[in-house]
Amino acid sequence: MEGTTSSSELGAVIVGVDGSEPARQAAMWAAAEAARRERPLHIVHGSDTDGRVLYVSAKSIEHVRRAGRELLDATAAEVRERFPGLQVNPEFSRSAPVRSLHQSAGPDGTIVVGSRGLGGFGSLMLGSVGLKVAAGAKTPVIIVRGTENGAETGAVLAAVRDEHDLDCARYAAREAHVREGSLRLLHVWNILESVGEVVTLLDDVEEIANEQVHHLNAVADRIREEFPGLTVQVDADKSTSVASVLVEASSQADLLVMGGRRSPSYLGPTLGRVTHSLVHHAHCPVQLIPRHTDKHGSES
Repeated sequence: MEGTTSSSELGAVIVGVDGSEPARQAAMWAAAEAARRERPLHIVHGSDTDGRVLYVSAKSIEHVRRAGRELLDATAAEVRERFPGLQVNPEFSRSAPVRSLHQSAGPDGTIVVGSRGLGGFGSLMLGSVGLKVAAGAKTPVIIVRGTENGAETGAVLAAVRDEHDLDCARYAAREAHVREGSLRLLHVWNILESVGEVVTLLDDVEEIANEQVHHLNAVADRIREEFPGLTVQVDADKSTSVASVLVEASSQADLLVMGGRRSPSYLGPTLGRVTHSLVHHAHCPVQLIPRHTDKHGSES
């Protein structure tokens, strides 16, 4: 089946700010991304004042709204100083942050969030808002982390599981193109996941491996056809931990692009295990491209 988004271009950039330092860093990264795309930057603050109106005084509500608008003004001023030609749209919302970001993104925007929000424990590197935004998004979401690792090189890494990740690879190719950089398509084959606990013949393992490489090469061929001027590197690896290989590979990239796989939960959609590991431990920003889910919660 096809991926979630078929847009041929990268859309506007929407970044959430809450007064935390990670959110400020995310806003600066998002501004650079919007400038690369030649798209507007929407700076969103979701105050959730509508949700508090029944149990918080009018004076407190007004204080929250004033503080939110001041935060937007200060962030927008810093962005305009660093990116004077960029169109910047501050957006104050009375709704909760997650809903505000999803609404601002619309059908084509890319949402950017910081690696941590206000409150909580320092070890919970991605805040609850960021997790909920990523788990429920129908458009791409970028979690900004690892930007202190040095100068950008333009290298973009895409995690490719099978032919259904073609849309993910396309997004990665566009990101590499606007960076005037290169693209690495990486498939990590988890042999334990593929063959289970049943003892299999070596020929069976080799057949599975060849099938995995076939899918990867098919995706690579399509990307080279659609982006003829882009340098595309193709690698396949096997490991008992897909996440660990991708985390290590992310240390050589400016951006990691992967399918934002989600798992069903009685609390609503949650990120899959590998996705969850990457958004907490990658050495660079992580862009999640959502995929369709069927009525049973399985991804296509």
